[in-house]
Amino acid sequence: MTNAPAAIADRLTFNEQGLIPAIAQQHDSGEVLMMAWMNREAVIETLSTGRVCYFSRSRGKLWRKGESSGQEQHLVDFRYDCDQDTILVQVDQKGVACHTGRRNCFYFAVRNGVETIIAEPEISTEDLYGTQK
Repeated sequence: MTNAPAAIADRLTFNEQGLIPAIAQQHDSGEVLMMAWMNREAVIETLSTGRVCYFSRSRGKLWRKGESSGQEQHLVDFRYDCDQDTILVQVDQKGVACHTGRRNCFYFAVRNGVETIIAEPEISTEDLYGTQK
């Protein structure tokens, strides 16, 4: 089995849009931080540089986590599932992972049948991006 980034990308199953879901998990705590999409180029860049890169569907281009906010993700371990159609990146998250200023993107919960926000922002979007999101 090869370990070249392009050969690893070739083993993965991308959807019709050329994307694969990627779940980011904090390597030492197990906290699930976010889910985003990668294309082949993002996979190769992530494996080559050690800085996690995704594909932004809204912008239609590569998105290097933290490029505008400074809240970078550094790759600790790159895994994929048995069907080779979902990626798990274990990362060292610098700062918050969510664009809302929260530690992770999973802050909505259903409690007693009611949607509940279970985490408040740790940093304002103005401080993250210089503007309101």
